[in-house]
Amino acid sequence: MSDFVPLAERIVDALLADDPMLASQAGDHRVDDRLPDLSPGAVAERVTMLRDAADALSGVDPDEFGPQEQVDHAILSARVERALFELRDLREHEWNPLRHNPGPLLDSLISRPFAPVAERLGSLGARLAAIPDALATARAVLSDVPRLHAETAVGQFAGSAALIRTEIPELLAEEPGLRPVVEPAAAAALDALAEFGRWLGDRLDSGEPGRDPRLGRPLWEARLWHALDTELPATEVLSRAERNLDDVAAELRAVAAELTGGPATDETVRRALDRLADDHPDGATIVELAKRTMTEATDFVRAHDLMTIPDDECLIQEMPEFARGVAVAYCDPPGPLETADVPTFYCIAPAPSGWPAARVESFYREYNNHMLRNLTVHEAMPGHFLQLAHSRRFRAATRVRALAGSDPFVEGWAVYAEELVAGLGFGGPPVRLQQLKMQLRMSLNAVLDQLVHCADLSEADGMALMTGRGFQEEGEAAGKWRRALLTSTQLSTYFVGYTEVSAIAAARPFGATPKAWHDAMLAHGSPPPRHLRTLLGV
Repeated sequence: MSDFVPLAERIVDALLADDPMLASQAGDHRVDDRLPDLSPGAVAERVTMLRDAADALSGVDPDEFGPQEQVDHAILSARVERALFELRDLREHEWNPLRHNPGPLLDSLISRPFAPVAERLGSLGARLAAIPDALATARAVLSDVPRLHAETAVGQFAGSAALIRTEIPELLAEEPGLRPVVEPAAAAALDALAEFGRWLGDRLDSGEPGRDPRLGRPLWEARLWHALDTELPATEVLSRAERNLDDVAAELRAVAAELTGGPATDETVRRALDRLADDHPDGATIVELAKRTMTEATDFVRAHDLMTIPDDECLIQEMPEFARGVAVAYCDPPGPLETADVPTFYCIAPAPSGWPAARVESFYREYNNHMLRNLTVHEAMPGHFLQLAHSRRFRAATRVRALAGSDPFVEGWAVYAEELVAGLGFGGPPVRLQQLKMQLRMSLNAVLDQLVHCADLSEADGMALMTGRGFQEEGEAAGKWRRALLTSTQLSTYFVGYTEVSAIAAARPFGATPKAWHDAMLAHGSPPPRHLRTLLGV
């Protein structure tokens, strides 16, 4: 064993002990009784720890390691440098209230039965007791909050309060002896969440816009470099995405013409999409439809022998309120270090109850029955659920890849999976049409991400871009505009990841079956695509 392995393990332990959110995502339960400490003193200590880790990693020579350890050294070094950038340069915890939402860390103890109820309630009680101090810290460190982030946080924090009110009594019914400990902590947490909601509301009522959520080119490009871990500069990402828009649009017109019998024009595309949009779910049926499409997609992957299907459980359910307001759907797997047999969640958010009828109709026309099939491929089978299930089975001398998965690989695989099954006929021409529309959306995501944060793209121009060249419904475009302002660089991971993952898939060696090559691509955790190429010898 090289000197790198014990060093890497010490750094991994330090990272997990220091960040309860990272530990929860990784499936390490040793700090389940804590919330993140984002006070200035704790952040300063974290920066010191990360600097020490970066210095230690730079002091070893990876040329002396084997391929797996070389990759782990590069991934861990990048993970540490990215964490330093986030704390020292981006400093999002000082202006984004969403970073202070305790809901996900409460839900991770409630929703997954990785341990007996009594044990999880003990950790829940401790986390609930920590909420008042954590939100007092949030009020102290947050300043110049963007209005959109405050609006979104109001809804998410209300969802966290609803989680406490509805879910914890059910757990306590199984372990009533813990009521004297948990109930007072829950009551204090609810009071603190209400006070924080009022604090946010006061800022909204003041009419002050807060800081501009756009990062500006220097900060955005720096974050992009950390997020993508690729050799592509930002200008090349933008030019490739714009070229792909033209290429996919031409293919979309051809498929629409085949579907309708009309000419290969944008008007034909709109007619074809309008026809498919008429066949859509509603708030009462969207989750059940997703469950049916999961069965269809699983049967299709198995029939075409595309890759090994793990026997993990995937539960499809309505997205909890504390997580809404950013994306329409997500896949939430157990962490790679989780040892209990617990499910993955594929969650979908219905249209918000407060939306006007026209916007609700627009939302479900966008997420029609055929688009939902494509969405299920992306989020579940053979997209995120399948890929992350394979990733959890990866084992190496270090735990580096258990806490440093690559978003470009994860999202790139899911988009590649969409294209793969649609090209093989899943769902017929209607799903193929929707998947091409999703490829347009993927390319537009990268364009929108960069133009919003670096070029002051106006909302009117952004909406016109999405509803025009992207053929999106107005409701979807409005939601994506919010997401582009609420996040930064994440929207670029889809396009960059897809281009890199699809290139690796296309490099399948002569004689290797698609299943064998796909399984090989999935056998190394979730590394950045450039490192996967090294590991596969591509």
